[in-house]
Amino acid sequence: MMTKWKLIAAFAVLALANQAIAKRLPDDLLERRCWLQHTAERTSLSLFAESAPVTFSNLGDGYQVRTPFWVEFGISGMGVIPAGNKRDKSGHHHLLIDTPLPASITEQPIPFSDKYRHFGKAQTATALDLPPGPHSLRLLFADYEHRPYFVFSRKITVNVVGNRKDTPKPKIDPEKFNETCQAWYQDEVSTPPGDTKMVYVKNIRDGESVDSPFLVKLGVVGFGVAPEGTSIPATGHFVLNVRKNKSSASSVRLREGQTETILDLAPGDYDIDLSFVAGDGQVLLQDQLKVTVVKQVQAPRK
Repeated sequence: MMTKWKLIAAFAVLALANQAIAKRLPDDLLERRCWLQHTAERTSLSLFAESAPVTFSNLGDGYQVRTPFWVEFGISGMGVIPAGNKRDKSGHHHLLIDTPLPASITEQPIPFSDKYRHFGKAQTATALDLPPGPHSLRLLFADYEHRPYFVFSRKITVNVVGNRKDTPKPKIDPEKFNETCQAWYQDEVSTPPGDTKMVYVKNIRDGESVDSPFLVKLGVVGFGVAPEGTSIPATGHFVLNVRKNKSSASSVRLREGQTETILDLAPGDYDIDLSFVAGDGQVLLQDQLKVTVVKQVQAPRK
């Protein structure tokens, strides 16, 4: 029979397992400089406004990656929900590998094959293992019956340079900073996080500085996304609580299964509490990070 103290210890371990600490900025000064050089690229609203509704959150055209590599899915203006669950303006992601868009994109369900990967559990990312060489990738968003919404990303090409186990991680050379920074950064954002269940902010690290308003991209590992109030197993939705000097500054509940949002905050230091919450209100996973807003800029017109 478990004693009182053993029970307390067990609950403490469970709480720690569900309470993640956001990935920090690199300790290495060159790597930190490289990471921060891309902050505006990851958080800018101008890029967000001009891009397609479906995007690769972490990859860009021409990236050099080691395999397996991490592929993050982004969608704006729509919610994510597992296949088989009918809901307006909601659906799930499909990843097209080395293949064009289906000819009957608005008429027939997306086929199932190695070239058409379905993420019917409403995942926000996947680890992809492909042979060395160039590969084309495109995201296609579809409804509960796998019928495309005619909402898809631009096609990108990534070049697999080798296996992650056998190919050394790129290092930054201060004498060739710009060139080697790009190689390090592309490898850094495409490194799989592992199999641990977690909720996280995709595009901002703990301690990072941003201009406001800024885009926040959210991801979860080990669960799928679904709107608030649904009772679909192993799913949840994102909730953001922003604090300044321990007082609430903003709260965002992505009730419709959205995976991206925009925060507009005055200059200052903020704590962001991120929760992944089941349809019945149970908190499944949590994360925390600190962000400094340097200045507010005029938001771009859409």
